[in-house]
Amino acid sequence: MNSKSLISAAAFIVLIAISIFSGSGCANIIPPQGGPRDSLPPILIKATPLDSTRGFKEKRFVLTFNEFVDIQNARENLLISPLPVNTPEPYVRLNQIIVPLKDSLEANTTYTINFGNAIKDYNEGNVLKNFTYTFTTGNYFDSLELRGSVILAETGKIDTTLIVMLHTNPNDSAVMKDRPRYLAKLDNKGNFHFKNLPPKTFYLYALKDESGLLRYSKDEDLFAFSDKPIVLSGNRDSIILYAYATAKPVAATTTTTDGGGRRTGPGGIAIERRLRPQSTVVNGLHDLLTPLQLSFSLPLRKFDSSKIRLYTDSTFIPDTSAKFTQDSTGKKLLLTNTWIPATQYHIIIDKDFAEDTTGQKLLKTDTLSFITKKTGDYGGLKLRFRNLDISKNPVLLFVSAGQIIKSVPMTSPEFSQTLFIPGEYELRFLYDENKNGIWDPGQFFGKRKQPELVKPVERKIIIKPNWVNEFEIAL
Repeated sequence: MNSKSLISAAAFIVLIAISIFSGSGCANIIPPQGGPRDSLPPILIKATPLDSTRGFKEKRFVLTFNEFVDIQNARENLLISPLPVNTPEPYVRLNQIIVPLKDSLEANTTYTINFGNAIKDYNEGNVLKNFTYTFTTGNYFDSLELRGSVILAETGKIDTTLIVMLHTNPNDSAVMKDRPRYLAKLDNKGNFHFKNLPPKTFYLYALKDESGLLRYSKDEDLFAFSDKPIVLSGNRDSIILYAYATAKPVAATTTTTDGGGRRTGPGGIAIERRLRPQSTVVNGLHDLLTPLQLSFSLPLRKFDSSKIRLYTDSTFIPDTSAKFTQDSTGKKLLLTNTWIPATQYHIIIDKDFAEDTTGQKLLKTDTLSFITKKTGDYGGLKLRFRNLDISKNPVLLFVSAGQIIKSVPMTSPEFSQTLFIPGEYELRFLYDENKNGIWDPGQFFGKRKQPELVKPVERKIIIKPNWVNEFEIAL
């Protein structure tokens, strides 16, 4: 054994001895301490062919990065303009992403491939956001742009899941039959941005694409359209689209009978065969400002208002002014009354007062007892709006937990109410063009009528009980 080998062996033995006899007597193998965690996304070091290539004729392109990479949710992230018939399916080879192009490329056309959030490094998952590769099959790049935003007409808010589409077919039916020529997604502020567009005339739409077919298929879909064709010849102002749905989604429910004294609802859950009215009384208390409501799971086919009566306090004095009315669905009975604060009420419901469409009735005469709230449970409210345009027929909307609690047509910049339910409220203004007091959606086919607009007020208000709450709000 030569001297160099002897020295190496001796050094190795010394290291083992130190590791055994130092510390607590156990041999602890300590991994090497690395530096800070990698927080940087992959960096492109090469593209084949080069990015921004002219006269592109290849069947694929390859992106090479400075580290191993991965692709996540390529179908959802990849955005190609113009829109191909067959979407490429990129794949990974170590530190490379290979993108095969399945369609024949059009002549003299600029192509842009945006990877969205698809590209990330393999080890830490750092995302390379909105990486874009561009090429043209001609000798020049189309360079026109189109910017804008999409707002939900009914609320004034945004929905970033909508897509924006450019069609070249001028027919209204194109949004139902054809795939768009160009697509753009919305950012977190509801804005869109088309790049590398040619100087053509386009027809601009936005859509909630639940089907994934890139087509307007049903009235429940959020949809928006531009009033006029978009003629691109140079830079132009930003465009605002107002999205609406002409119908609300309806949840389907089914109810069957099992031949006995019980019904079965969704999931086979047994339901007792008798009317079971649900009231708006909460913890024995009823609101002074709203009608009392009785709700039923099925429409009532028979209803006798003389067999349901309202009484006050323990002496059961009848309130002859109170009357129940049935709503248009047949599932609700409403009792509108001038409620006396902090007063005991009783509703006597006769056994035969009603019958639903399956013949169900009450099993016996029933009583609903409750007390109305005190005036101190409410707050007074005074609002004054600066710069409110009365000529637009504004309707003030009070919104709580996403639901419109109250709507008030405004004929002056001021609103006041002696009793108002306490809580935090978002305020909106509906500009009611037809003065019917409700929001109306747009009508695209045939009429091309835009929806009525709702503008949210930036400032929220908090109404405190037993207090006159006053606010002055600049619009």
